[in-house]
Amino acid sequence: MFGLFKKKTEVEKLQERYAKLMKEAHALSTTNRKASDQKTAEADQVLKQIDALQA
Repeated sequence: MFGLFKKKTEVEKLQERYAKLMKEAHALSTTNRKASDQKTAEADQVLKQIDALQA
C-alpha cells in the first residue's frame, strides 16, 4: 500500500518498455516477420539504454 505512490525509476520504465516490445515482437513473429524484426531492434535499443544506465 505504501508503494502505491512510489515513482518508477528510469530503469524500471525502460524494463517495462523492453518487455512490452518483446511481447509484441513475439506476437508478430507468426504473421509479419518484418514488423517483428523492427520491434526486436527497438527492444535492443532499449536494452542498450538500460545497460548504459546501470553501468
